[in-house]
Amino acid sequence: MTDSALRDAPSESEPAGSGHRSGLWTLMLGALGVVYGDIGTSPLYALQTVFSIDNGAVRPTSGDVYGVISMVFWSVTLVVSVKYVTFILRADNDGEGGVMALAALVRRVLGDVRGKAAVAMALGVFGASLFYGDSVITPAISVLSAVEGLKVSSPGISHMVLPIAATILALLFVAQRWGTHRVGSLFGPVMVIWFLAIALAGLGEVIRKPGILLGLSPTYAGAFVIDHPYIAFIAMGAVVLSITGAEALYADMGHFGRSPIRRAWFAVVFPALTLNYLGQGALILRDPHSVTSPFFLLMPGWARLPMVILATAATVIASQAVITGAFSVSRQAVRLGFLPYLRIRHTSPREIGQVYVPAVNWILFAGVLALMLGFESSEHLATAYGVAVTGTLIITTALFLVVARAHWNWPTWRLVVFGVVIGGAEVTYFAANLTKVTHGGWLPLLIAISVFTVMKTWERGREIVTARRNAKEGPLPEFIEKLREKKVTKVPGTAVFPHPGKQTTPLALRANLDHNHVVHEHVVIVSVTSENVPHVPVAELITVDDLGYHDDGVVHLTVRYGFQDEQDIPAALRMAAAKQPRSELLDIDPDNASYFLSRGTLRLTNDPGMRRWRKKLFLALAHNAASPAEYFCLPEARTVVMGTQVDL
Repeated sequence: MTDSALRDAPSESEPAGSGHRSGLWTLMLGALGVVYGDIGTSPLYALQTVFSIDNGAVRPTSGDVYGVISMVFWSVTLVVSVKYVTFILRADNDGEGGVMALAALVRRVLGDVRGKAAVAMALGVFGASLFYGDSVITPAISVLSAVEGLKVSSPGISHMVLPIAATILALLFVAQRWGTHRVGSLFGPVMVIWFLAIALAGLGEVIRKPGILLGLSPTYAGAFVIDHPYIAFIAMGAVVLSITGAEALYADMGHFGRSPIRRAWFAVVFPALTLNYLGQGALILRDPHSVTSPFFLLMPGWARLPMVILATAATVIASQAVITGAFSVSRQAVRLGFLPYLRIRHTSPREIGQVYVPAVNWILFAGVLALMLGFESSEHLATAYGVAVTGTLIITTALFLVVARAHWNWPTWRLVVFGVVIGGAEVTYFAANLTKVTHGGWLPLLIAISVFTVMKTWERGREIVTARRNAKEGPLPEFIEKLREKKVTKVPGTAVFPHPGKQTTPLALRANLDHNHVVHEHVVIVSVTSENVPHVPVAELITVDDLGYHDDGVVHLTVRYGFQDEQDIPAALRMAAAKQPRSELLDIDPDNASYFLSRGTLRLTNDPGMRRWRKKLFLALAHNAASPAEYFCLPEARTVVMGTQVDL
């Protein structure tokens, strides 16, 4: 096991958010297909869940319907339009977004304030852990709610809902290995049709009952809370389903840029969602029995089966976006040092951000399938939904306030207003969803706590192992002096040693000298470091250090990556060799170099540092980690592993 570079990193040298070459309309279309899949399909189950929660506590009466519609509209307005689209999208980390990128930005802004920076990073890790809980529930509830439209359009085959939904999801997860780039061009047009269809369906009912437009007034939400405080509180636990997927606006900012995301929201998504929710409210007022499935009952009879098909396509797209997000979060966690090396495969020859992580894919699939078979319906699944979403919302708001204060110098009054209005609403949503903990809400919390424990255990265990490895490795300057004094035999060729830094000697380099009594003519020690930015410019990528001598054939390379960059050591060597004249330090042939990985064989001990169960967990993670050779893109035929035993 090596500890060379498990901290931050991203994709190519150009910040993703700063140089989008595609046209604005193309980017808006892409944003509709990827960013808005989750929140765009929430009308399928949001209002239905509100009126079914707690055995129908919210009734299809005029006061309750107007109150719920008002709460939904203003929830979407405050959390999505105001918080995310207006403010949060400005808090980018060199063009990248997402809770972990925001936490890395906070750590960079706070600088040497180590205690506060550590707390911020821990919040980011827990936010990412909550996202995994969301990633398990979203595909299950989205696809299941779409296929359940068959109960309305074709009641005779309603018993096939669960098998059909499970089959669709199985095909979706199997298809991940081929990536999304081949079908990505279809996502945008399908979602345009989807938003147009739900807008027209809602508009038809609004025209029949225009009085429903009064529900846009916040006074109805206030009256609902005052008249029925407990019922309103319970309802908020389901109203929050209307804003699920809001985090995707921020997380996918690096792919499309803030302007296309904002314009797509205000021009297409927000109006379509508003019209559809208003239409569902009007339908419920006209026919109280429609609360059983207000979305599909909005459609005329002839359109219900086609809408089931379109809804299924839309929810598959929404699920794909969440799964892809889980892959991206996992990749960031590896680079930031919170997960071991994972086998990561790039699925597009052009887009470095499109990745497939087999281990994460199959763990998610197992979780989604277990959820679907266990809860059996979207109504039951809705009781488990919301806790992870609202938890992530609160964490994002807290981290944003730190950036607004420390980086943008917001005055206290503005921080207080934002915290009270936005943060207060989100805390209320979270509190309302805590009432669902005993009815399934414990599941996303359990997933989040488990993932958080894994991430923090890996971080702490890596710190312990690195410290003990450093003691065995010994200082690098002393080792180089020993080479010069003893005039060690040198063999032709270039040996490359990935290693965390230049303070200590790579175990493989020391083992090669101790056992074989030789070193290579050219020795390159490569340290990969990860920065708190998504991408590192090419000009700042590589630093060469001769370690004090020009003639001993030993050089040190520092290669800096962002948390979205691919860590390709051979490519970095080729770049460095091309920049240096052949007569100088890097007179090497990267394409024929041999790579030596330093492996520390871990041994469980009773030494202090971590509890024994966490040590066992760390050992299990290390044992199942992907090969560093694959992680660093090293050629398998020219890679050798050497090392020694390290106590844990």
